[in-house]
Amino acid sequence: MDKVSATGTYLVGTARMDALRQAAERGERVRLHGAVHAIRNMGGFSFVLIRIPDGVVQCVMDDSLMTVEPILTEECCIEAEGQTRIDERAPGGLEIVLDTVRVLSRPHTVMPVAVNKWKMGMALETELALRPITLRNTRERAVFRIQAEIARGFRDFLYEQGFVEIHTPKIVSASAEGGANVFRLDYFGRKAYLAQSPQFYKQTMVGVYERVFEVGSVFRAEKHNTARHLNEYVSLDFEMAYIRDFTDICEMETAMLRFVFDRLKTVCGDAVRTMGVDLPVIGEIPMVRFDEAKRLVSEAYNRKIRDPYDLEPEEEVLIGRYFKETYDSDFVFVTHYPSKKRPFYAMDDPADPRFTLSFDLLFRGMEVTTGGQRIHDYEEQVAKMRVKNLDPEDFTSYLMIHKHGMPPHGGLGVGLERLCMKLFDVPNVRRVSLFPRDLNRLEP
Repeated sequence: MDKVSATGTYLVGTARMDALRQAAERGERVRLHGAVHAIRNMGGFSFVLIRIPDGVVQCVMDDSLMTVEPILTEECCIEAEGQTRIDERAPGGLEIVLDTVRVLSRPHTVMPVAVNKWKMGMALETELALRPITLRNTRERAVFRIQAEIARGFRDFLYEQGFVEIHTPKIVSASAEGGANVFRLDYFGRKAYLAQSPQFYKQTMVGVYERVFEVGSVFRAEKHNTARHLNEYVSLDFEMAYIRDFTDICEMETAMLRFVFDRLKTVCGDAVRTMGVDLPVIGEIPMVRFDEAKRLVSEAYNRKIRDPYDLEPEEEVLIGRYFKETYDSDFVFVTHYPSKKRPFYAMDDPADPRFTLSFDLLFRGMEVTTGGQRIHDYEEQVAKMRVKNLDPEDFTSYLMIHKHGMPPHGGLGVGLERLCMKLFDVPNVRRVSLFPRDLNRLEP
């Protein structure tokens, strides 16, 4: 509640369902604003559903109010006042009997899609083209409400663990990952790139604060047109120093995920129920070496190993299936990826340099996290750059941190949209990207 007017009416600014529910329990009048989501004429009176930030409020209006100019229509933005009452049959368990309605603005054209229906029944490409209005749909709003809370839970957990939030450049002079999948820019006559990750800056900042994190966009110029790839996505990154080994990072991520999913139950339980989301129960997440994981699924599902250096999407699905059937876990850490397929900053396993002290986290059969221990010794880092056919002179500012001493450290990046794709069990990652950027889409 914002404040009480001189007449005793509670003024609800940016209204929330819990505040309205409390008002209804006390039998109070309220004034609120929102958009008309739907109107249902019942003969003599109408149900008017008002869309507010975290839900839809059911209001009752006498038909005499419906005929007052300007006539109320769907998608009108209004300010309304009335008496609250408890009604468990209504959305949010409350209802408002309106006696005053003021139209603040009204649509100038007919909606091209019925956003007030539960399912809009549109092809994905059409839905994305109309994204500025299809996001008003109840299901779509629930998706991105939950996604926002995941990012908030990530932040809150890491703050509690002593991490410092950082904001790193997205225009950079060197590619963190190497390879050709970078967006190149003309930066006032100089070569520049859109950042593939905040990797170099995360590592730099663990030398300053020991524990850092960032929530931000990263860019991959991959010419993929698949259900799991985006050219711009939100990455949840953290980096931590003075680790014993990469398993410290895995333990931190496990605790973070447990915190986030427990939080979703309480903070946005209505949205979780609306979407029918099956929240995973996270105990101890099992671990398996990369080569062992490939062998297990090859033998269990009679599938030939085709690529010894990476996991194919079908293998990820089968690994997820195997650990769900065997350990009843929705998650599995796949560790010790081959050095051939990992970036130059990944630390090699001293016991077998063909493999790295790195990992991916698979969630219901899809990689959602990549992380591991980083090289912190200057000579070791330069040597691995040369093995990867990289010129250390191109990374002078990055190597400055190694030259002047770095603690043992490591970290990870979680793909927010992929995590949500598997959480909501949708077939295409673009459905859980607010305004997706892919091979063909640059608008809206």
